[in-house]
Parts: sequence; C-alpha cells; structure tokens
Amino acid sequence: MSNVAMKENFELLAPGGDLESIKAAIAAGADAIYCGLDSFNARNRATNLTFDVLSGIIRLAHQNNCKIFLTLNIVVLDSEIPAVIRLLNKLVNTKVDGVILQDLGLFHIIKEHFPTLDVHASTQINTHNDGQILFLKQLQASRVNLSRELNIGEIKHLAQFGHQHDVLMEVFVHGSYCIGFSGLCYISSVKNGNSGNRGRCSQPCRDQYQTTAAGKDFPLNMKDNSAFGNMAELADAGVYSLKVEGRIKKSHYVYTVVDQWRQQIDRYCEQKPLLTDTTSLFTVFNRDFSNSYLQGDINKSMFIDNPRDNSVKHFSQIYQATTIDDVKGVKQKLYDDKTAIIQNVEDVTKTMDVSSLPLSIVFSGKEGQPLTIVVTAPEKNITLQSESALIGSHKHTLTHDMLEKRFQSLANEGEYQITEFNTSDLAEGTSIPFAELAQLKDQIGYVLNGEVAIVAPIDTPKTRNSVNHRKPTGIKPELAILISEPNDVALNQDNDAVLYYAIAEGLSMELEKTVLLFEANPHLIPWFPAILIGENYQAAVEFIERVKPTRLVTNNNGIAYVAYQQGIDWIAGPYLNLTNSFSLQCIADEFNAKGAFVSNEINRKQINPLVCPENFELHYSIYHPLMMLMSRQCLFHQTVGCKKKRFDNKCLRKCDKSASILSLKDASFVLDKQRGAHNALYSQQNYMNLQAVTDFPDKFTRFMIDLRDIKTDTQISADKATLVSLFNAYIHGDMSARETLEQTIVGTIHHQYKKGL
Repeated sequence: MSNVAMKENFELLAPGGDLESIKAAIAAGADAIYCGLDSFNARNRATNLTFDVLSGIIRLAHQNNCKIFLTLNIVVLDSEIPAVIRLLNKLVNTKVDGVILQDLGLFHIIKEHFPTLDVHASTQINTHNDGQILFLKQLQASRVNLSRELNIGEIKHLAQFGHQHDVLMEVFVHGSYCIGFSGLCYISSVKNGNSGNRGRCSQPCRDQYQTTAAGKDFPLNMKDNSAFGNMAELADAGVYSLKVEGRIKKSHYVYTVVDQWRQQIDRYCEQKPLLTDTTSLFTVFNRDFSNSYLQGDINKSMFIDNPRDNSVKHFSQIYQATTIDDVKGVKQKLYDDKTAIIQNVEDVTKTMDVSSLPLSIVFSGKEGQPLTIVVTAPEKNITLQSESALIGSHKHTLTHDMLEKRFQSLANEGEYQITEFNTSDLAEGTSIPFAELAQLKDQIGYVLNGEVAIVAPIDTPKTRNSVNHRKPTGIKPELAILISEPNDVALNQDNDAVLYYAIAEGLSMELEKTVLLFEANPHLIPWFPAILIGENYQAAVEFIERVKPTRLVTNNNGIAYVAYQQGIDWIAGPYLNLTNSFSLQCIADEFNAKGAFVSNEINRKQINPLVCPENFELHYSIYHPLMMLMSRQCLFHQTVGCKKKRFDNKCLRKCDKSASILSLKDASFVLDKQRGAHNALYSQQNYMNLQAVTDFPDKFTRFMIDLRDIKTDTQISADKATLVSLFNAYIHGDMSARETLEQTIVGTIHHQYKKGL
C-alpha cells in the first residue's frame, strides 16, 4: 500500500471553537474540523461561529483538503424544533461535510427530510457496544464517536464490527478526560440548571472540595488524555478518525497539538520511527497526560490534584528547577515558547480569507428581445437568456427593486456578497412571465452551488399519527417500582404495581444468578443500565435470549436494538434523555418502541407539548436517588482511599462502598458503588416530584419510584412496603397520601422540574 493510500485510512479531526482556531487547525494539517454555531451545540462556552461565516470557512477548508463537520450535538425541546428546521433548511444548501448529533429526534428529522446531510453520532451518545452501532446505523449515522473510557481491545472489536456494517469509528486521542461517562453527567444540570446535554456544563468536577481523607482537594479532577504514543495500536485497531478535544482552547493550543499529531500520523504512514518527544504537547495547556483508559489500566495515577495548567510543574521537574529563580526561569521560557507559537500561528494564517466572494449580476434587454442576465463570480461566468421576449407592460414590470429582492437569495447564506446589481441596460416598463424569471434564478443558483440542485425549504414537520398524549377517561396510571435486591421481589404483592429489576452493569459475572432469579419470578421486568461494555453487553444479549422477557426497559440503545430485532416490547428508560416529540416518534417508527420515560431534565412547560405516536406509553420517574454521574473510574481512590491501586473486574463485581464529599461551593455529593455496578455520584437528597402527578393527570401511563438501596441524606421513616402503598394511593387519587409521603420522606429536591433545560 502506498503512503498516500495509507494516509486515506486515517482522518485527523481537530477542534474549532472560533475562527482563529479553525485557521490554525487548517494550517497545522487537519483533515477535518468540528465546529459549532452560536446555537444548538454542546460547547456553549466556546466562541462559536455565526452562520454568515460558515460558507467562507467551508470554502477555506476545502481549498486545503480539509472537511468541516458542524456540531448540533445537544438535546432539543419541542419549542425549538421550528428554529432547528430553519437552520437545517439553510445548512442543507451549504457544502458542509457532515453534522454531529446527539438528539434522536434530530436523527429522525434529518433522515426523513434532509437525507443529503451526512450524519455522525456524538460522544454524548456514549457508544460502547455492537447494538449501539447497529442502532445508529439505522438512523443513517456514517460514523460514531466511541466512549472515551474504552480500552484498545474494546475499540478494536467495535472498529472491526463497524467496518463490517459500513460505520466508521472515531476516537478521542488528545484533550480533556471527563470523570463521568459522556451524556450521563447531570451535576451541573441539578445544581445550577446548566445541563451538559445542552452544552452548558460548568465543570463542577474541576472544583475544589474539602480536603478528603486521602488528602486531595480536587478529588474528581482527571489528567488529560493523550494517546500520542499509541498511534500504531490505534491503526491496528482500525480506528479511522483520530479526534483532538478542545473547542474552548486557544488557536496556539490547537495548532501545536494538531501539528504534532499530523507529524505522528504521517510518520506512521511513511513507516518512519514515531515521535516520542512530547515537549510541544507539554508546552501548551495540559493537566499532565494519561493513556490509562486506552491501556485498560484504570488506576489512581489518572487523577491530578490541580485542574490548572501543569506546564510549569512539568518543566520544573524536567529541568530540575528547585529554587524560586529556577522556577521563574522555567516560567519565562514557557512564556517565550508560547509567544513564539502564537506569532507563528499568526504568520501562517494571516493570508487565510473567509470573507464572502464578490458576485456581480447584470440585467439587460429591451422590448422584443430576450432578458439577458450576466453573473460574474470568482472562477464563474454565467450568461443566460430568457426563452420569451420582453414585452411592454404596466403591471409586474422588472424594476430594479423587484429584481434585487428576488435575486438576493443567490448570496447563498454568506457564500457570496452581491457587490454589483446592475439594471441600467434593462428597458423600463418591460416584463416576462414570473415562472420563467424564477427558472432563470434557479439555473444561476444551480451553477453557483457547484452544479448541485438547491434543496427547497420545508415547513416544520408534524409527528405522524401522533396525539397530545391523553389516556382514555377512567383509566388510572400504574405505579412501577425499581428494585435491585432479590429480597424486594414481593413488594408489589398487595398492590397492582409493576416491578422493574435493575440488571447489573457487570452482568457477565452475575448472569447465571440473574437468569435464575427471573425464571423464578416471571413477573419481573428487566431494567437495563446505560452502560454495558464488551462481555457485559454480550451477557445482556444472552440473558434476553434465555429469559425471553415479554417486555423490558432499557437505558442503553444497544439493548433497544436487540429488543427490536427480537420482537420484544421495550420502553426507553430515563437515561436515554428523551426531550421532544420527534425523539418519541423516532424510537416508535424506527425501532418499534412501546413507550418511553420523559427526561427528568425538563420542566412542566417543556413536558406539556410532548405528543406521542398512537398507542405509545409515556412514563415518568417521580421518586429516585438522583444520579449525578457514572464513572468507569474508582471514585474512592481520591476520597476515602482504597488499598487497590487499580479498578478491575473484581472491583466491579464485589465492591460495595459509600462515602461523601463537600465542595467549597457547599455542594455535597454521595459516592456510591454497588456490587456489579460502576462507581456513581449521587445528590445528597433524593428526587421527589409529587407535583407531576397532579400537573399531568392524563398524560402519563405510569409513574415510577426507585427503591434501590442507595444511601443519601434523605430521611425515610417507613419501610418499602408502606412507601409502595402510599405512592400507589397517591397516583390513584388519594390526596391525603401526599401529605403523608411528604412527612415520611424528608429532605428531597426537584430542581430540574422547576428549572428545566
């Protein structure tokens, strides 16, 4: 294979948080850049772009053999759908190379109405198993960004599986690590209404906390990810896109990191020795580096007790700077080196131009002659004539103002700027049929658009066969109970409640026991978790095949795909975070879902307009321990301490531990590790939203309460059976039960229902 052909096997994907960073990435040799507009993207703190410069950016990138992918990677609300459609109507007529999505409703809309847009699945979907790849392929995703927590073996399996199904794999190779699985972090959402699923994460994981028993002040703060030394392993795994994180980083950072990775990829393709010198990567912002997730070695050295730039400390150690003057010298050298990088970036990007192209439109003709239109733009010269001759008319004449208004759209959303619009040689009081004039304009638009037909705009679509969900009069909502202990399987014996049983994330080690439990208790409905990686996903598939449940609830879209394939009724769980009517339509139309939990992130006003497909169930959790994040890391290394140096399968299966931490911003959290589950962070107070029952007496088919044994500060003065009876009475109309519940369960919150997204 030639070097050129080998290079085509890889894409270096760079961040573009602002125009200068995009230029820097192009100059450094990026193959593609992902960037966001000033709305509907998951980096609200980045400068982002306005639509009027997008076409210029795309043109500049394409001139340099670089692609542009636009991030639309947040969940959206029903009220925002018209604005999204207006954006897509414009976007579909640009030369953008792809869009990056999280929201299932947007996947559905684009598949049905904008099929020419190439679609990529965001890291916020957290893809980590085979079923998820098949689920996303059905929604027309051409590639997926894999979970950052995966090791090289897991990545290789998914990359090979993806190649078999024509789906490319994208992997983060440099930049920030999150402590939690992407898309499943709600700390910022619960505490201050700034949801990470809306691009507003305030990064509470980087906050300072009261010094822990392990002596740490920043116990959730992880080092940065760098797979710079793993180029060969990534290539062997079959990864296509090597992605650099950093849309809130400055242009000199982007240039430096992309330049180093460009050299590394090229050296691999040219079969030259790979770079080992990381001086440049340590010169720009970093929190020190780790590749431990990639290596499958989840250990406490992945943390760093300082969220700020680590460069001075790193080079002080390298140069053995021990005195104050020595450290000052290190700081000065870093300042000088960064200044040189900044100057170099300015030099190599100063001629890069994204301004609109000049467009001249000249009209001429007189009565009895055809209308002639001459359009001139860089590398384009178009002359068209009407089939009909101009006629004298006092009505519908071709005035300057009328023509200017009709032909203004040829500016094509910033691609062109009309610098000349000349009608001086067009006789006054003349006309041709407007249909013919429109045809001429379309012909010009076709040529200016690279001989690609302009896609006509669509109106905001309606969800098909949908109703503003109302249960038939007289049918009462059901109560559902989520449990995770065999001792609780009898909780519904005196009520008509439905019982969900939580399947362990480490199911492969619990499979036989779990199968026996369900065989002995056929009334249990399996509740699948959001994270099922590798052998645990395969165990879940085996569990479904052996138990053959008639219904299941899943928070993992890979299991949703399995249920769809096997004809099993399934309900989308709350951690699929569905927030709009089109997402409900999507899972019903594409995967035959029978119902869905509404996201707990949205409020009453945002729930109210939701419409459902016919015979579709709408569910809502009114009481649960409030999970803030889930992590593949051990949350106890940096807090209460742990004798084990690394987190492994034995920890996943056996560890059962709880602790708490308190930030200096007075936010306290519970650290919880259940047997068979990943580490999780919970609010100190459980979520209880009794108001939703009376706010929506006819909207929800089922209300759920989560009675798993997760220790929080919420005080409960009754046993589980009594709680079930009280909740059951309340949702069936006994208002006195509400007062009893509020006295029985003390110390709860429902901030998200008040704030919404």
